[in-house]
Amino acid sequence: MIDVTIANFEAEVIEASMQTPVLVDFWAPWCGPCKVIGPLLEKLEADYAGRFKLVKIDSDQEQQLAAAFGVRSIPTCVLLMNGQPVDGFMGALPEGQLRAFLDKHLPAEGELVAEAEGAAAQEALADGDTETALERLRQAVQADPDNDDTRFDLVKLLLELGEDDEAKVAFAPVIAKADAVRRLDSLKRWMAARDAQADVAEPEARMTALDTAIAANKRDFDARFARAQLLMAYGQWTAAMDELLEILMRDKAWNEDLARKTYIAILDVIEPPKPKVAEGQVPPEDPTVATYRRRLSSVVLS
Repeated sequence: MIDVTIANFEAEVIEASMQTPVLVDFWAPWCGPCKVIGPLLEKLEADYAGRFKLVKIDSDQEQQLAAAFGVRSIPTCVLLMNGQPVDGFMGALPEGQLRAFLDKHLPAEGELVAEAEGAAAQEALADGDTETALERLRQAVQADPDNDDTRFDLVKLLLELGEDDEAKVAFAPVIAKADAVRRLDSLKRWMAARDAQADVAEPEARMTALDTAIAANKRDFDARFARAQLLMAYGQWTAAMDELLEILMRDKAWNEDLARKTYIAILDVIEPPKPKVAEGQVPPEDPTVATYRRRLSSVVLS
């Protein structure tokens, strides 16, 4: 709990709420109900273990702040997220109603754990520690199974490490919604490309045969797509996209838009995490991803 005045309001409330929800408790020393709800809010701040930040504003001493929030009676509590008030209430609510109010807005504990584990995984990957990154991502998915972004990162890393069986197990809980969630669909297409090569004993010989078929018929789209899948399976991403562009330049809608959808899947797979930037700035785009996005747009819109 922090006492806030107009001098530290910007830092302790507005800026702080960009990272963590902030509950502002307007009170006064003479207010009986304030003495009831105050200890309850402090208890809940401890119970919720960082899921929200509690600040107290003496409405008698900070009349300008009280007026800015339209406080007409006390206690009045206002919840801010991302610098903006999102909800509030007046009066000394019992603990159960306070919890219900907080739970309606605050991220679940599992979401916070998953976020922290996911961030730690990205740091480990940046340091080249794939083993730690993998364990962190497993913990993140366990903490928040509904977080599709974290699951995407886990399945992607497993595939990169050649752990296809575990990747399929990790992907299984979301397979039913893969068609409706683009990045999940992208993983599904990558796994399909790898499965398509499972019985290819000699990849180089297979590539030679596909090259021969394409040389004989530039519009042999089945051969071109098989070549792109083979390249995908072995992580030759730009070469795979180049092959898919060859299909798109000749037939944009071939096989129910299969080439374009697979091309987009590759872009999803190879796009690195966005770096953190200052508020209001746009993070830079990966140069390879940016280049191949432009190429796709040029061909599709031509």
